[in-house]
Amino acid sequence: MNSIGRTIPSFRPALEGEIESWKDFKRALRPDDQKIFNKLMNFARNHADAGSLSARPMLSEILFMSFAIEQEKKIKQLEERVRELEKKYGREI
Repeated sequence: MNSIGRTIPSFRPALEGEIESWKDFKRALRPDDQKIFNKLMNFARNHADAGSLSARPMLSEILFMSFAIEQEKKIKQLEERVRELEKKYGREI
């Protein structure tokens, strides 16, 4: 692939480099928190296609946006579940 005109390195290797740069932070976390850390990094990997199109030079912005999107999806799921339970039991929980 021709790299003329590119100012940002290929996204996926750059993303992995960004994730790797957090290894000391991860290592300092408790084991349960390390599992959560890994889950968050996988969110960023899952959104790599969108990240590659965003052409943002600060990869941490893409990491944090990926985390926010996935957490918002989880909040929405939980809100829907609460509504279902409220309907089932006929009251607010």
